[in-house]
Amino acid sequence: MIQKLVNILLVEDDEVDVMNVKRAFTKNNIKNELFVAGNGVEALDMLRSSIIPLPRIIILDINMPKMNGIEFLKIIREDENLKNISVFVMTTSNEDSDKINAYNLNVAGYILKPLSFEKFINSVATLKNFWSLCEM
Repeated sequence: MIQKLVNILLVEDDEVDVMNVKRAFTKNNIKNELFVAGNGVEALDMLRSSIIPLPRIIILDINMPKMNGIEFLKIIREDENLKNISVFVMTTSNEDSDKINAYNLNVAGYILKPLSFEKFINSVATLKNFWSLCEM
């Protein structure tokens, strides 16, 4: 059986975090194509204009300029073409209100960005297990 790799969209405004995600993908031998948007507005433009293939998974930060992650989630959950994309929140926000809002908008998971890179690699490995199932 040939497995098709799912496309992943990372919505993250911090270049260091983008670099860390890419490094963690490499360390975990993740071959999925990763597209990057710097904020929710840019991500919506990419998704709606078919600039990128529709991703099966979005990794989303909450604290971003222009449109934060919760605002982005509200919009895609109301969009017939986007509402079924699996979204994982990966953020520094440990606020209960952010967690509640995210889960109320049907996120697949809420991951706190760890302070150490080794813990970050482990977090990305957990995500890999999920989308490996999606690829089947």
